[in-house]
Formats: sequence, structure tokens, C-alpha cells
Amino acid sequence: MEWTESGAMDCPKNRTCSCASTTGMGLLKEVKLQWATSSSSSCPGRPGSSICFQKNFPQRVEELRQAYPQAEVEVWAFDEHRLGLKPILRKVWAKRGQRPIATVHHRYQWLYLYAFVCPHSGLTQWFILPRVSVAWFNRALQEFAKAVGAGTHKQVLLVIDGAGWHRAEKVVVPPGIHLEFLPPYSPELQPAEHLWQLSDEPLVNRKFESLDALEETLASRCNILAAMPEVIRQHTLFHWWRQA
Repeated sequence: MEWTESGAMDCPKNRTCSCASTTGMGLLKEVKLQWATSSSSSCPGRPGSSICFQKNFPQRVEELRQAYPQAEVEVWAFDEHRLGLKPILRKVWAKRGQRPIATVHHRYQWLYLYAFVCPHSGLTQWFILPRVSVAWFNRALQEFAKAVGAGTHKQVLLVIDGAGWHRAEKVVVPPGIHLEFLPPYSPELQPAEHLWQLSDEPLVNRKFESLDALEETLASRCNILAAMPEVIRQHTLFHWWRQA
């Protein structure tokens, strides 16, 4: 074959060639290709996908119950949320023709809200820590395990994302805690993600002079949310989580 001046491919005149007929579906037939559908499997979607995680989640919980028949089994979720002196801006109601004004002061100082939630019961555990790291994650796990009584008589399946400091070799998982990692890029499966709209409410459209002032307001809000399990359930108990 050779290129013509117009940019198309031509066959040499003295040779026979079937390339002229191999367009569209004809090309697929010529190179022995055909349209095909994927074979069925017990879990639709690729392994490790969001669909597979939802489908297999109740089985994973049941396996834990069978492995510890004498223990109570609870299913919790965990995530971290960065907050700081960079303001959180949200829309608010205002009279027609008036533009609401929020006084803010942009600064880049941060703290992190570590949140554990049990969607079935609406119980929560909150920790305000200075950063995310393996060391602080280990500390949060230890405090959480103590708070919920994880151990011989209570086993906790903890659903978390695959952040590097969650999977590191230096992570120390307390007795009674079992980490269950979400598939990559699937925040929609994380119930704890739905806590931030609640925890952020007293912080939006406000200016804080220091991280200490922010932490004081945030701690007060967390104490309030800890006493609102029904509201927490409404925000975090996904339909597929109910089956676990």
C-alpha cells in the first residue's frame, strides 16, 4: 500500500488488495475480531470495584461472626477530615437583592478531625489531632479500641480507605480491631464522609483567630453530635450497609 497526495492509502495498481473493502465492521471481520460481551460472574464489575465491595460486605461481616462466635461483632467506619484557618464558605439564605458578607482571614494552618462512626447505632468517637501520620493513626486506633471495649468479647470490623499511613508496615492494630479497606477511589462507600457536613456547621463563614479557638468550637460540636445518634444514623446508614 502507498499514500496518495490526498493522504489516503492506495494499493499498487499491479497488485490485488482487499483493503478497500475493510472499512467499519468489515475491518473487524478482516482481522478476525468480533463484538463480545463479558462472561457472567458472581460479582458484577471488576474485582475490587465498588459493586463488588457492596456485594461482599455482608459476607465479610458474617465471616468475622463465625470466626468469633462468642464475641459481639460491630461494624464501624473511619476517616480523617482536614480543617484549619482557611475558611469554609457556604451559601446562606438572604433577602432578595442583598448579598451576605462573611468576614474571613485566609491562613494555612491545619488540624485534623479523626472520626469513627457505627452507622447501625449512630455512635461516634471523635479525636482532634495535629496531623495525619502512622504514629497519630496508631494512637487514634488505640484510643478507639479502649473507648468501645474492643478485645476478646467484642470484635470490630473497621472500614477505612487505603491511605498510605493506614497500610504502612508500622501500623499497630489493637486486639479486636479488623481493618477492612475500601476499593481505590471510592469515597462514596465511606459512611464517615457524611459526617463532615455535620461537624463543619459551626465553622462555616467564620473567622477564627487561632487553631486553639477553632479546636474549642470543633470539640463542642463533636460533643453535641455524640449525643445525636439518630441524626448520625440518618446520614451514615447506607442501604447496603443495613444488610451487614
